[in-house]
Amino acid sequence: MNLLKEIKFKFKQGNAVVQIILVNVLVYLSFALLGLFFFLFNQTSVLATFMKWLMLPAAFSNFIWQPWSIFTYMFLHEGFFHLLFNMLWLYWLGNLFQQYLGNVKTFQAYVLGGIFGGLIYMLAYNIFPAFTNQVPISFALGASAGVLSIVVASATLLPEYSIQLLIIGQVRLKYIALFSVILDLISIPNGNAGGHIAHVGGAAFGYLFIKLIYSQSAIPNFLDKVFGGVGNWFKPSSTLKVHHKSKGTANFNNTKPNQQEIDAILDKISKNGYESLSPKEKEILFKASKG
Repeated sequence: MNLLKEIKFKFKQGNAVVQIILVNVLVYLSFALLGLFFFLFNQTSVLATFMKWLMLPAAFSNFIWQPWSIFTYMFLHEGFFHLLFNMLWLYWLGNLFQQYLGNVKTFQAYVLGGIFGGLIYMLAYNIFPAFTNQVPISFALGASAGVLSIVVASATLLPEYSIQLLIIGQVRLKYIALFSVILDLISIPNGNAGGHIAHVGGAAFGYLFIKLIYSQSAIPNFLDKVFGGVGNWFKPSSTLKVHHKSKGTANFNNTKPNQQEIDAILDKISKNGYESLSPKEKEILFKASKG
């Protein structure tokens, strides 16, 4: 199996977190190689111009000519460590989120959190006088808004869940998320204000996203249909052929758990932890995570 086929296989077999990480890494490597090519031919300005069409501008007058940038900006990174830290955050807490709410909602939290963070960034730069002179030249890029959306969504879903941190020890998710948001807020005046604002916007969406899931709104179901359809593009096609016989019956329990069952289980996890679940409840949660 060559490298390209192996990457394609990993992408189709992996969960949402693996797929998001792979896309970010592949985009980064592609632009790094293009950067080398244009550098050797002394044409770095051409690549910079192209990247600007994928980054999110603060100016609405620029955004109307590149509306796709509200999506593409969240897959661009300006350096290796920028990419590394975002992907580590996503891997650590994204897998936890995916385990409980499944692939579709993981995509929703990342993509919609990134979009919401980008919109907040543009609004802030066009509203507050502190950024007036920067609006024409400011552009945003990076996965951080989408990642922070997943971090805060995880903490909202499982606030008492503890994570082992080096030196510090066990820390509850709600404190990790709260610290991250406060750090971004107080860092706004100290440089990269647009990035920190987008982070806060993504974090706000993560909180609202979990509250929306628990509400009686029809929006979560609508989003599931939209993102579920997109997710089907990445599922491997099955080569298994099923032959039905006219005689005999088989009884398989493939019924998907309903939202009330899932909500009750998540409430129990939030209060008493995952280990408090019965085997049946763990099975229900496992089935729900496959959605």
